[in-house]
Amino acid sequence: MHNAAFEAMGVDAAYTAFDVAPDALGEAIAGARALGIRQLAVSIPHKQAVIAHLDSVDPTAERIGAVNTVTLQDGRLVGTNTDWIGAMKALETERVLAGGRAVVLGAGGTARAVVFGLVQRGASVRVLNRTASKAEQLASELGASGAGGLESLEEAEFDFLINTTSVGLSSDESPIAPLGRGQGRVVMDVVYQPEQTRLLREAGQAGARTVGGKWMLIHQAAEQIRLWTGRAAPVDVLAKAFDRAVM
Repeated sequence: MHNAAFEAMGVDAAYTAFDVAPDALGEAIAGARALGIRQLAVSIPHKQAVIAHLDSVDPTAERIGAVNTVTLQDGRLVGTNTDWIGAMKALETERVLAGGRAVVLGAGGTARAVVFGLVQRGASVRVLNRTASKAEQLASELGASGAGGLESLEEAEFDFLINTTSVGLSSDESPIAPLGRGQGRVVMDVVYQPEQTRLLREAGQAGARTVGGKWMLIHQAAEQIRLWTGRAAPVDVLAKAFDRAVM
């Protein structure tokens, strides 16, 4: 996606993906620093751990407690977070967030970005996680209205349900049992491979409006490119590149 956008924008840059083991993260960041790499995108499972290896993080990333974007500025590696913007733009295509009731599944780095964005947009947020204590800690830190274990979803009233766990990534699994009622609800899965996860299929069958992780990925990438180039990224080009990559 990034390379397609760079080409369309006439930007002389290349985006290359590589895997980094958790115990090699510090060496990878040191290597990027030594090579003078000007931009980095950070993915699972490094979004929180990478902070310790940066020179600073901006106020938004500091509040979220997770970084997915790193920029070399005057010799210093600065972290920020565009995940929350990507998630909010994806959700806002379906309905206004202010005043809505949201349930977020998960308590990792992506969950932190989503909860932060929902609170900023004026939604009431409940965080549910397999380990309830982690959900409670996240909720307390980011101003969510409640937290609990995944089993408490049955009792929750919500307008939005957002899965930030990796359940369903390259598998036909769902983090929850099928919804009994979906009418009027919006369900988003941050998993983007497969594009139509089991959670989204079952939510759609129950009558909910669904949002795939594709759109969060696209909008967060567009914000990364804006930060790195100072120019608006062509969202349509990013979307077409995504579609080509997963076909």
